[in-house]
Amino acid sequence: MPSRRTSTALALMITVVALASACGAPSPSRPPDPDPADWSAVQTAARGQTLNFYLYGGDDAVNRFVSGYVAPRLAEQGVTLNAVPVADTADALNKVLTETQAGRAEGGVDAIWINGENFATGVQAGLWYCGYPAALPNSRAVDLADPEVATDFGTPVDGCAAAWQRADSALVYDSARLAPADVASLTALEAWARANPGRFTYPAPPDFTGSMVVRTFLYDTAGGPQGVAGGPGPVADRLHARLNALEPALWRGGQTYPTSQTAVEQLFASGEISAYYTYGAGTVAQKVTDGVYPPTTREAVPDVGNIGNVSNVAIPANAPHKAAALVLANLLQDPQTQLRAYTDAGLYPAIDPARLDPATRARFAAVDRGPSVLAPEQLGARTLPELDAGTASAVDDGWIANVLQR
Repeated sequence: MPSRRTSTALALMITVVALASACGAPSPSRPPDPDPADWSAVQTAARGQTLNFYLYGGDDAVNRFVSGYVAPRLAEQGVTLNAVPVADTADALNKVLTETQAGRAEGGVDAIWINGENFATGVQAGLWYCGYPAALPNSRAVDLADPEVATDFGTPVDGCAAAWQRADSALVYDSARLAPADVASLTALEAWARANPGRFTYPAPPDFTGSMVVRTFLYDTAGGPQGVAGGPGPVADRLHARLNALEPALWRGGQTYPTSQTAVEQLFASGEISAYYTYGAGTVAQKVTDGVYPPTTREAVPDVGNIGNVSNVAIPANAPHKAAALVLANLLQDPQTQLRAYTDAGLYPAIDPARLDPATRARFAAVDRGPSVLAPEQLGARTLPELDAGTASAVDDGWIANVLQR
């Protein structure tokens, strides 16, 4: 999943840019936007274009898939892919904001892998090109009414981004050290962690996955999403007390937290910890196959459920190569691309298999990811909603002030 952090500089620019950008209305000097309803014309315009696709560089599975499969498929359509990995998705958004503030009719970013607060920030600033997702030829395989597709961390997508990957969180554990009963609930996990100190941890928010772990504990503490419908409120104090009580049982006694999900996964691979949370449930199988993780690796969804979301591709309003960006968005929704992403990279599909022809649907159903990972239908059985971007940030801030810095 792309990072959700937003820099201070970016936050300070929002008001100025939102006013200056006139809600993303085209500049008089900006070339007319392609008409996604005329797909033949879009394909013709895209030929010969170089597409600057900004994406989070910390997800090796996604980056390998983009360079190894997506780039050659785009080349078949006359589009040259320039993948630009960034340490934080906010860096790409900040570039768009800066170029928009400078009045550049055409910027340097054509598409961004995005979700969460960064997408919401772009909506507030009027940065996105909109009105195309339903016109993409492959969108027929996407359930555009699905709440996870129609909203992004509580922000209505409103035709301003195209879904391409689904992420459902899971608890990864070594079954040689934990029994199924130990991962049946968060309370059971806490009891196991106290009996086995140092064997569980999570990255410090605002890391994207660390934030998810805290929100999962929030839902469990509140008795489910309905308990935080009006905001964390009084539940926050109980959440912080619970996480503070767990802290001595964490890796290094909770005196320090890993700074990234990559660091957490390295701890599991080296055997320093025996359980962790992930948004990339499907990528675990390859790590087991490669010998990075032990063959006893398994996944679970505790009884509280698991948080899920959909990642999108957003196209800036001042993107110079919108036609190529539309071709990318359509390619990523191609059932064959979605199937390859699932089989090769462990990325769960954003398309709805029920909308596919029987033969393609059967190919998805036949994928065997091995015993280490849960199937999409298992992960999706008790999906919890993402909090809206503002509330999620407030939860992060509360954790930093009352757990990390206490």
